[in-house]
Amino acid sequence: MMANKPGLPAVGWRELVHLPGLGLPPIPAKIDTGARTSSLHGHVIEEFEREGEKFVRFAVDFQDLDQRVLCEAVHVDVRGITSSNGETQRRYVIKTPMRIGDIEFRAEISLADRSDMKFPMLIGRSSLRRRFVVDSGHSWLQTPERKTKVGHKP
Repeated sequence: MMANKPGLPAVGWRELVHLPGLGLPPIPAKIDTGARTSSLHGHVIEEFEREGEKFVRFAVDFQDLDQRVLCEAVHVDVRGITSSNGETQRRYVIKTPMRIGDIEFRAEISLADRSDMKFPMLIGRSSLRRRFVVDSGHSWLQTPERKTKVGHKP
C-alpha cells in the first residue's frame, strides 16, 4: 500500500460514487488521473432557467437495470473536452454534489455518451485534487459495501 499524504483518504482504481443532488443510485466509477474533468454517462434533453440560473435536464440510462433516470442540475458551461482517443467533443458541464466514501463536495461533471465504456462514470483529477490519494493497486477502498480487492481485474 502506498504512503498517504497526511489526512487524505485513499481511493482505489474504481469506487462507488454518490450524486445525491441527482437522485441516482450509487454509480460504479473508474478513477482516472489522466482525465481532468469527471464524466457521467448521460444525454441532454433540454436547457432551461430557474430563478435566473441556467439548468440542464438530462437522462442517465442504466443498461444493467434497464432503467432511465431524468435529472436536473446547474449548467456551468459547454466545453471542448478531449477524450482518451484524442477526439475533442463539445460537452455540457454540470455542477452537483458528489460523495466518495465520507467526503462530499461540489464537482464539475461533463455529460457524455459512455455507453461503450465499462464504467458509466469516470472521476477525473480535478475532483480528486486535495481530497484523495489514489492507490491504483486496489479497488473499492471508499466503498464499504463492496469488498476491497487487490489487483487490476474488474
